[in-house]
Amino acid sequence: MKTPVILATAACLLLPTAAQAGDTRDGGITTEIRQELADARREVRTELAQASRDLETDNLRVDNSLRFGDDGRASKDLPRAEITPAGDFLVGGQRVAIDVPQRRQLLDYRARVIEVAKYGIEIGQRSADAALDAVGNGSMLGLVWGGLTGRLERRVEQMVKREIEPAVRGICRQLPGLRDSQQRLAASLPQFKPYATLDADDIADCESDVRQEFAVR
Repeated sequence: MKTPVILATAACLLLPTAAQAGDTRDGGITTEIRQELADARREVRTELAQASRDLETDNLRVDNSLRFGDDGRASKDLPRAEITPAGDFLVGGQRVAIDVPQRRQLLDYRARVIEVAKYGIEIGQRSADAALDAVGNGSMLGLVWGGLTGRLERRVEQMVKREIEPAVRGICRQLPGLRDSQQRLAASLPQFKPYATLDADDIADCESDVRQEFAVR
């Protein structure tokens, strides 16, 4: 799995070391790079924490998320659809009339989607930490040489694969329950049915897709 943003950042940070390789003063380039990496780690954590909070307070769009089995073009023909934190179902900005059981089903489906999304955010955090750890663990000369030869990129890829692949498989294990909730909602609320795109083949293909994505290149 490529991590171009992190690698590009690391490369930019490492460029000055060619001219300053002899700098051994306290507060030199090594300290500066470590501070930059620490700042990057804090920034990623702050942004992902905000994204997690937004999931709870924002409307959940169902017309452009969890699109399986197509190339995304079908969703462009559907009006915007959302589930609010209160369990209302909006299509094209208008509330669809629902009863109490349907509201419960909408809230159940919303909660399951948010659970998967938060799990994805956690994986993103772990990916960023693993990549930053891979960049940060090493001598200055080793980092420069690794960046020039591609060893740094391979180190990042190996660490991300080792740390993240099992977690991504966890998403696959959440899909059956999510599909069951989606199908119950689609059967109960006809206006939701066009947005119920997760099918059995998608679930069956999930782990094989993960294996392919994380295959050693």
